[in-house]
Amino acid sequence: MASERRTFLADAALDVLADEGIRGLTHRAVDRKAALPPGTTSAYFRTRAALLTGLVTRLVQLDQAELRTTAEALPPIRTAEELVEGMALLTRQRLTGEGRRRSLARYACAVESVRDPELREILVPRQNAGREAVRQFLAGQGVTDVENRTHTLLICVDGLVFDRLVSGGEVPRESLEGIVAAALR
Repeated sequence: MASERRTFLADAALDVLADEGIRGLTHRAVDRKAALPPGTTSAYFRTRAALLTGLVTRLVQLDQAELRTTAEALPPIRTAEELVEGMALLTRQRLTGEGRRRSLARYACAVESVRDPELREILVPRQNAGREAVRQFLAGQGVTDVENRTHTLLICVDGLVFDRLVSGGEVPRESLEGIVAAALR
């Protein structure tokens, strides 16, 4: 029961962060968002640091689940075009609906993690099915330094998502094609 309540509160905190930004993330704001009595959030997350840690941990769980589901839904990547298609799907997920809200929260937490090593450690990119699919594709194409190229490619996709989150619109397909072509060179 306590773990379910903590998850519920972390989800509410994620919503507050997406709606109001890092300044708006308070215990009281989470209580209001969760429609719970004042003091409930602070009973489960005593400090702001604990609240942020719970939120970031939940954010990573949701992101990992999304990446696993997306990777499992796609066939194995055999061509650059299929890789571009998979990245286009991921960027759309990250820029619309709940994915957009998680992206807003993720970037706010990333900035916060500059001053908080514990948050930074939680946010470190994880091994997941999506990353592995990209790594296997690049290795199959004979790319040297596969780990570094995979990391760079995924950072570029993340940068494109950030750009579109701030400026609006979708990630241009040509941009995805360009970074895939660069990774294959």
